[in-house]
Amino acid sequence: MESKHSVEKYVFQIIGYFFISLFAVMCLIPFLMIVIGSFTEESQIIRKGYSLIPNKLSFDAYAFIFKNPKQIVSAYQITLIVTIVGTLVGLFLTAMTAYVLQRKDFKYRNVFAFYFFFTTLFSGGLVPWYIMIVKYLGWKDSLLALVVPALLNVFYIIIMRSFISSTIPDAISESAKIDGAGDFRIFFSMILPLTKPALATIGLFIGLNYWNDWYHATLFINKENLYPLQYFLYRILSSIAFANSSVASQGSVVMDTPKESFKLAMTVIATGPIVLLYPFVQKYFVQGITIGSVKG
Repeated sequence: MESKHSVEKYVFQIIGYFFISLFAVMCLIPFLMIVIGSFTEESQIIRKGYSLIPNKLSFDAYAFIFKNPKQIVSAYQITLIVTIVGTLVGLFLTAMTAYVLQRKDFKYRNVFAFYFFFTTLFSGGLVPWYIMIVKYLGWKDSLLALVVPALLNVFYIIIMRSFISSTIPDAISESAKIDGAGDFRIFFSMILPLTKPALATIGLFIGLNYWNDWYHATLFINKENLYPLQYFLYRILSSIAFANSSVASQGSVVMDTPKESFKLAMTVIATGPIVLLYPFVQKYFVQGITIGSVKG
């Protein structure tokens, strides 16, 4: 009887692994098509569409992007600086804010919690926000305009607050206070090490927001040496579309620029570093999204 149950267990495991592997392959195929399509000749994509097996390899899209390598390297540097600084500072502020809001001995925690939640429902509007950033703070053509506006996200604060309150007993903070530890010592030495799964998960989300951000650059950045990667690639794509439409409107032959393959190459360049980063935080990411169900 016991051997029968063990056989059934292995059968279900094999079936489960099979479907998980099949699902993983299905998720991987679109990404492979993007990578392969970026190395496919533009005419082949237009005539035959996207394929996992390119008929003719071409590096025109990457050659077009790296035609001026100094600009692309500068855009990468700006994006890396903004992403690293913004993620670290934003994660620190998010964790500290969440820790304060979940402290039962903080008298005004409900008032501040309502204030944060209120900002998710109402805002001052784009024009006052733009005037404040440009006129009063003077952050036009400054990296601060790319970092500061996205530092805090109320949704992440709520997640971190729930994580701390549900996984870290109050007795830990109380015992540390009895031993003479201050609030900052408790936060840095005890709270942060115990919140690694949540920090990794929220840090990944914050990093993705900064890495993919191009909207703030359209509003506040005019200098080319301060263009982030996403905005730089967006401008190249807009230039290609504008040049083709202008030439076509004049009745001339459309310029031979790799528009479709350029989009795919742009996706590969923009997502590559994030794809390489994910395996390092995967363990904490999985813990962070499953710990609630484990406790339940």
